[in-house]
Amino acid sequence: MKFLYAVIAGLAATAAMTAFLYLLSYATHRVMKVTKILGTMLLSRTQPDGSLSDAGSTRTVGNIAHYAVGIFFALMYLAAWNSGVGLLTASWGLFLGLGHGIIAMVVWYFFFMVHPKPPLLKLRTYLSRLILAHVIFGFVVTYTFHLLTEPGYNFWQ
Repeated sequence: MKFLYAVIAGLAATAAMTAFLYLLSYATHRVMKVTKILGTMLLSRTQPDGSLSDAGSTRTVGNIAHYAVGIFFALMYLAAWNSGVGLLTASWGLFLGLGHGIIAMVVWYFFFMVHPKPPLLKLRTYLSRLILAHVIFGFVVTYTFHLLTEPGYNFWQ
């Protein structure tokens, strides 16, 4: 049952993180649409002017890949908790999200460096916002998992 709860928590956390990045994109008028960026890069569909692809299949691939990675990381959180690393608390969720965000920033940085034609965007801004987005992911995945497994336990420690 914990596996299913981790999958649900991963979906919820990925949705929260994606919504945060899309809202940030609209508020700042900067390219932060992680699923479009991911789909464009995975399918090598960067436009000649360096912009992202608007094809429906690009968004579909980006969403599937992003949510699959979100579920994978939620399962890694579960593995950590089952190994005695961390607790199902708000502070641990934020801490795990911060570590996860630093890893994601490094992975994305190298993905941009090795990609034959990455989209043109302000990489430093995008990568720094990814850390905060993953802190949100860590919090939401921990809180969702907590609600499903231990509703009587004090999460706000």
